[in-house]
Amino acid sequence: MYGLHLAAYPGVGLRTETQLAWGARSQTAALNFRKAGKMDDPSNPPSNPWTAPPTAKERNAVQRAVTALLDELAPERVISRTERIPVPVEQHRTPGGCVLQAPNAALSVSWYPDSDEESAFGELDVVVWRGVVSRRGAPPRREGAKIVGELALRPVEDPSGIFVWRAADGQTYDTDALAAKCLALLDQQME
Repeated sequence: MYGLHLAAYPGVGLRTETQLAWGARSQTAALNFRKAGKMDDPSNPPSNPWTAPPTAKERNAVQRAVTALLDELAPERVISRTERIPVPVEQHRTPGGCVLQAPNAALSVSWYPDSDEESAFGELDVVVWRGVVSRRGAPPRREGAKIVGELALRPVEDPSGIFVWRAADGQTYDTDALAAKCLALLDQQME
């Protein structure tokens, strides 16, 4: 009866050769873990750190950064009954982005938020076009616009706690610098 009681609890009582071999393996794994360093040691961070999903406060800060960028590129229009004055670059605002349309070139900025369960915030896509971009709900044009360049950016928090935009090449932009970069890309394509 005493032997059955010990058998119910693995690791207690007599061990077989297989159990001893597995025990040696787990001791080797524990030794390797100790050699790798403690988890609390900031000088030796883990290679794949576990990250929690962003908080609501962080998501709201990122959304404010997106809105600030879109407001700078294409401010929301005030509804009026008068005719609009023709401008060299038309500004069109969409719920998730904006389009700056010149006679022969365009620039679109689109924000794609990630889901709440993911650890990332989302991605901002800046696309430079040659030609006229068809807007949502408009009939398609015979001559479609062609993509000339694309820039994908992700929001990251800088040391001061403000969210900035990081491109795939590691270049970071604050909101004003990114708006200036977007306008420079459009000007370059219009030439």
